[in-house]
Amino acid sequence: MKRIERKTMYLSNGELRERVIRSLLAEASNARSGAYAPYSEYYVGAALLTTDGHIYTGSNIENASYGATMCAERVALAKAVSEGARSFLAIAVVGGQIELPTPQQEAIVKANEEDNLKVDKIAFCPPCGICRQALAEFCDPDHFFVIVGDADDEYEIFTLDQLLPQSFSRANLNK
Repeated sequence: MKRIERKTMYLSNGELRERVIRSLLAEASNARSGAYAPYSEYYVGAALLTTDGHIYTGSNIENASYGATMCAERVALAKAVSEGARSFLAIAVVGGQIELPTPQQEAIVKANEEDNLKVDKIAFCPPCGICRQALAEFCDPDHFFVIVGDADDEYEIFTLDQLLPQSFSRANLNK
């Protein structure tokens, strides 16, 4: 498990440092290789940063019974929580679909006698609603960052509150 020193995570204005963002995106991208996505061929990796600097990764795991599918974000969260982590700063998510080759690519493959050319299309992949709600259980929505990135080192950052306003929380249970 990778770790980032807490004192080096933030800029003076409270924003995450660029190197922390890049590190999380790289970890999320690497986690994609563990995805099991035979149905959608949409491979997602996530890297979750704890307040003490630990990074937990996860990848999506599909199931023929679609409701049993686990998203990368919840896999990372489950790993972290099961190991005792309860406080988080950010999550990076990288995902994309493996597409079948176009006819032109097929011709190139046949000409070069290569097999199974597939195009890896990574695009911004924000967490689904269930993942957003799961993260809200453990994260301060105003100060938890969600980083979505692609293969071209482009990314966007949101707070969890921006992605899940008016989330259901403990306060709704009157406890």
